[in-house]
Amino acid sequence: MTVVNVKPVVRKRNQFNDFDRIFNEFFHAGLPAANRNGNSLKAKPAVNVIENGGAFRIEVAAPGLEKGDFAVDVDKNVLRIEVNKEFKAKEGETYKRREFGYHAFKRSFQLPDTIDTDGISANYVNGILLVNLPKKEEAKEKPARTIQIG
Repeated sequence: MTVVNVKPVVRKRNQFNDFDRIFNEFFHAGLPAANRNGNSLKAKPAVNVIENGGAFRIEVAAPGLEKGDFAVDVDKNVLRIEVNKEFKAKEGETYKRREFGYHAFKRSFQLPDTIDTDGISANYVNGILLVNLPKKEEAKEKPARTIQIG
């Protein structure tokens, strides 16, 4: 004879109805347990850093925001990009799952000494924040030249 321990399932009052439970189990499969409770994901937006001959460009993917939602500043060669925006569901709507909408984040980048911090500019286009970081004149790549031997 084998003894098997059985734990009865006890449903809490006002937990999830069956539709919500099935919906959450299906869409949360594979996610870390901390994110299965309907808590908003504490993710930071994806960033691309691109270099060309005269500048660097930082691209921050942040859809659903407006240019006034961003705070971009430079202090002691550290570029800081910050957003604090409150998102509210429309009247009569409830989010069942929410994965995008960066309503609060902070990204910091240590800038090299070759960046002209006075010339930094930013633009928000089609859900992407573009930050242009021009290089100082002495740091720009010089074209190849032939040196005459005397």
